[in-house]
Amino acid sequence: MGKGTDLEMNAFIEGWKETPEKNKEVFLHFRDYIGKKEGVTLEFIPRPGLTYSLRATHAAQKKKGLFVMVDVIEDTPRWLSVCFYGEMITDPEEKGDFVPEGLLGEDAVCFDIEERDEVLIRYIEIRLDEACRNASEE
Repeated sequence: MGKGTDLEMNAFIEGWKETPEKNKEVFLHFRDYIGKKEGVTLEFIPRPGLTYSLRATHAAQKKKGLFVMVDVIEDTPRWLSVCFYGEMITDPEEKGDFVPEGLLGEDAVCFDIEERDEVLIRYIEIRLDEACRNASEE
């Protein structure tokens, strides 16, 4: 991440009070999980009052500007929406929602997390691995 992105994200995280749903913890988990992948760059885009987006791009990507977007939805309590381009992942258990034109104008599959759920987190990690692998082969 760039310095500006780091500063903005750190300020956001510091100001986010954890709730019983543990969504701050889940967001940090995904940030770390994605950020450790080789060739991946993270970008944080705050839109106060709406969403706070963490976008991941692989260095080898040519066709798309990202392979996943982890949105913190501004609500009470905050919740997460993890979105992928529809053609970059599989969803064999159909846990995600198909969203026409839902990711930067293209069809998406999004997974909403309203509270910490280890089974769903692991399922999304598999999708993250798949999307990152596909992005690295663009």
